[in-house]
Amino acid sequence: MTTSEKSADKVEKITAQVSDRICKHMNRDHAAAVLTYAQRYGNEQSATAATLTAIDDQGMTLEAEVNGVAKPVRVSFDHELKDAADAHHTLVAMLK
Repeated sequence: MTTSEKSADKVEKITAQVSDRICKHMNRDHAAAVLTYAQRYGNEQSATAATLTAIDDQGMTLEAEVNGVAKPVRVSFDHELKDAADAHHTLVAMLK
């Protein structure tokens, strides 16, 4: 069995623990992308910063800084996420 076959067998549902891991990774390594999600998909074009606070199979919750004030933003996905790998592919596709 190849590595890709092993990873294909591993379905990682989006639990609270997986959400926390994704949020930490996105906020640490992809802050510009998180801001783009708030601006483009959360309709907060004036946001100057954003933090991903949760992700589930329906969408993501962000906290956007708009005019110096923290504002909660909910972004729905165009489909129900199947697993963490689907979340990864969806988040990448949203930036194209």
